[in-house]
Amino acid sequence: MRVERRTLGKILAVVFVLNLAVMGAGAWYSYQEAPPIPKEVEGPNGQTIVTAEQVRDGKKVFQSDGLMNHGSILGNGAYYGEDFTADALDLKVKFMRQYYAREQYGTTDYGGLSKSQRATVDVAVKSDLTDGDPTGTVEYSAAEAYAHEQVTQVYVERYHEGSHERGVPAGMIESEEEARRFADFALWTAWISHTDRPGSDHSYTNEWPYNPAAGNDATGASMTWSVVAMVLLVAGAGVGVWLYKSIELPEPETEGVTVPRPDDVDLFPGQAAALRFAVVGAGLFLGQVLLGGLLAHFYIERAGFFGLGEMLGFDILQVLPFSIAKTWHLDLGILWIATLWLGAGLFLPPLLTGHEPRGQGKWINRLLGVLVVVVVGALAGIWLGAKGYIDGALWWILGNEGLEYLEIGRLWQVGILVGFLAWAALVARGLKPLLDREPKWGLAHMILYAGGSIALLFCAGFLYTPQTNIVVTEFWRWWVVHMWVEGAFEFFIVSLVGVTLVSMNLLTKRSAEKAVMVQALLVMGTGVIGVSHHYWWVGQPDVWVPIGSAFSTLELIPLVFILYEAIGQYRAMSGSGESFPYTLPFMFIVASGVWNFVGAGVLGFFINLPFINYFEHGTYLTVAHAHAAMFGAFGFLALGMVTYMFRIAVPEAKWDGTNLRRAFWAWNVGLAVMVAVSLLPVGFLQLEVAFTQSYDAARSLSFYEGDLVQLLFWLRMPGDTLVIIGTAIFGYDVVKKLRLRGDTTASDEPADAPVAGGPVVESDD
Repeated sequence: MRVERRTLGKILAVVFVLNLAVMGAGAWYSYQEAPPIPKEVEGPNGQTIVTAEQVRDGKKVFQSDGLMNHGSILGNGAYYGEDFTADALDLKVKFMRQYYAREQYGTTDYGGLSKSQRATVDVAVKSDLTDGDPTGTVEYSAAEAYAHEQVTQVYVERYHEGSHERGVPAGMIESEEEARRFADFALWTAWISHTDRPGSDHSYTNEWPYNPAAGNDATGASMTWSVVAMVLLVAGAGVGVWLYKSIELPEPETEGVTVPRPDDVDLFPGQAAALRFAVVGAGLFLGQVLLGGLLAHFYIERAGFFGLGEMLGFDILQVLPFSIAKTWHLDLGILWIATLWLGAGLFLPPLLTGHEPRGQGKWINRLLGVLVVVVVGALAGIWLGAKGYIDGALWWILGNEGLEYLEIGRLWQVGILVGFLAWAALVARGLKPLLDREPKWGLAHMILYAGGSIALLFCAGFLYTPQTNIVVTEFWRWWVVHMWVEGAFEFFIVSLVGVTLVSMNLLTKRSAEKAVMVQALLVMGTGVIGVSHHYWWVGQPDVWVPIGSAFSTLELIPLVFILYEAIGQYRAMSGSGESFPYTLPFMFIVASGVWNFVGAGVLGFFINLPFINYFEHGTYLTVAHAHAAMFGAFGFLALGMVTYMFRIAVPEAKWDGTNLRRAFWAWNVGLAVMVAVSLLPVGFLQLEVAFTQSYDAARSLSFYEGDLVQLLFWLRMPGDTLVIIGTAIFGYDVVKKLRLRGDTTASDEPADAPVAGGPVVESDD
């Protein structure tokens, strides 16, 4: 069937609006159904154990001291330390057992009781945990009151006094009082995990985390919807094939296709300025992978780094603890990819228009300066905030907001948003000749729509404060994190890749526009609502279980139309016998498709089956998925774009792709070793422990210190080393290539210049 671009454009707009409407209604419903924070918790004698204000203060401590990048809460965060929800629940059960063993049998040694005695104690513990009124005042039993105080003491010892065996520096939480508040917050999340939601037979968190001793086990819905998801996968694959075969996208033909040589393109000042983004991005990338190596080593040596601290006379755990290093590692990963994509977006417009407006280069240099200021300020704020140097109301504005992927202070987030809007204005300025003449669903418009959707969804991160209920906070945080990854950012990337392939003459603009819209339609149609699979165990209403199961499965449907088209064009070029100057950039595009399939496709589908996710949530299987998918969906494409930019910028006589090829293979082999030899095996071992024991056991220090797990951590080193070497080679080569073209001059005057294939403007269909 023939589908016009205008029709696809209208459908895409409708789908995007409907997605936002569904998620907007979900936001209202989630606010209504968020677990309450009881006004106060009373002991058996009427004494106040904890108040709602103390729980909220504990959440502030959790964020301000960067604890979400040491351990996790409700399964979200870092996997180095405990999951605080599961840990608090497990400790609560342990101390309640001690209490009843002492009261009923005169001993605190629960393990030394007979089988029948332990059964009696277990019944008493479960009975206490299932009792509880979620409205108004909650009354603790004597056993719960005792357990609450004991857990609080444990948290003071660990997170205030410090615990080198756990990788916790002394004073991670500055005062004993703040440590007690953090314990109150962790115990509240444990309370919602075992307290039934009114009108249902399961807890607020759908019985997560798995802890048989507390009565928490997977619900029937998680199994049922796992089966439904597998059925949808098969059906979705069939729909995807039908769509691809039904929508006419012309196959490539060798005859009449000419691939422009790099020397045919004259750079404008703005393009030369855009190349500097690659240098900044390479530096951020190198910083990220070096920190990744440190983080991997922290799992083996939790208070040192090969004795380097002792040799140099400083305590690395106090200067750069895991939580801060992890925060920087995550943020640098976002920043280097975004920096490279922003640079590519500024470099590409003249390749399509043959024109650059006056002063574009100066504005691009200014934007790069703003980016550097925001990055330095944000990273410094994280360290200063987590170390307690920014106190009072400013800690989350200038310092560290303390939420995974959104750690930087609110001021720096505003800076990023403003910078992104400025980038969009510069891209629109460069694409103006196309924007003026093409229809509103044209390729140039698609880039701006994608950029606008990123900015819109980023604003969700401004809809909460440190006082907001953590369940509601997580709702909005995942809007930013997941909708970027699975929705807006993929739309942005496929649009830029489309422009790149048109500039290579590998796709006609008409075909690229249709392919981009089909891909975006499938991505937006599944990825936006697909965010709901993050809501299953965090205290959100259970309506998200069926919705998240369906849409996270349907995320597999989007076929990479535009990459398929490009590969077809590349084969046509190879068959024609003509040399193809962009083979190296194309290698990155192909690698992206492979790793995206492995990371986002295979591993993503597996860990998002509700029954698997119930046990797997927050384990090393997620780490394997994240590393493979990050490189696949974003990393390799960004690196390929940089390679394409420099292939054009460096004169052919000076071009040498040897180092970039070395980096390419170092990254691919290193990533394969990291994922297959270390991350996945550790993840499967964790899954087994979670199945057979409890979730807390799978996240415990004893699990990580097991001989086999430690060996698997050591086996990660070759892969990490190759990734670091590849990144260092890449950074060196980018600087070298920028210097190679240092003598190239370009006019500051706006002009129409001949470019590869000439300016591309087509009429509406």
